[in-house]
Amino acid sequence: MTIGAALVLYAVVWFMTLFIVLPIRLKSQTEDGPVVKGTPPSAPADPQLGKRALIVTGISVVIWLGVMAIIVSGVISLEMFDFYDGIKGGHY
Repeated sequence: MTIGAALVLYAVVWFMTLFIVLPIRLKSQTEDGPVVKGTPPSAPADPQLGKRALIVTGISVVIWLGVMAIIVSGVISLEMFDFYDGIKGGHY
């Protein structure tokens, strides 16, 4: 696996983890009390983005290392996903 592919894989894992972690234990302004003028009531009262980014980074590093170990070891390869045994002789 190239360095570029590894970085893209990490970015995908990081953003997928972010979208899973973002809504966990999130309080909206309606639940917390006063709604700031000009914002929707469903906006987060305290999103804690820095804390969540650190949590997401830690979780995604662990997931990424596991996926990288599987890919580099050859347990799963691209050839395993060739369900149609390639296109041979022009048959689709």
